[in-house]
Amino acid sequence: MATITRFEDLEIWQEARRLFNQIKDICNQTALTSDFKLKDQIKASSGSVMDNIAEGFERDGNLEFRQFLSIAKGSAGETRSQLYRVYDSEYISEEQLKVLVEEYENLSKRISAFISYLNKKDFKGNKYK
Repeated sequence: MATITRFEDLEIWQEARRLFNQIKDICNQTALTSDFKLKDQIKASSGSVMDNIAEGFERDGNLEFRQFLSIAKGSAGETRSQLYRVYDSEYISEEQLKVLVEEYENLSKRISAFISYLNKKDFKGNKYK
């Protein structure tokens, strides 16, 4: 397995980015565009998933990376909850809701698996030497 040297190479970051872009499209292409508070909240939480993965990676150590991955996982859950609000406000269809909720659940599982993987590694980080 090749060593990952950039957060952009992490599959979980790529997936979080793909999902953010789906959320952004919903925000721009539906009536959600005029529901400013909900639109801003869901864009922020979905963006937070990818941003926290990136920030944790850049911290140069497993301890902080795991902490930021945990935050990213929480933001994925927050986005799922907001998707129900978006659906309940009739901005997306039930099918869109189901697909996006499932995709965010899968991303959360992948983040959890990555945290478990990092828990098995001894490297704590450069600042902990």
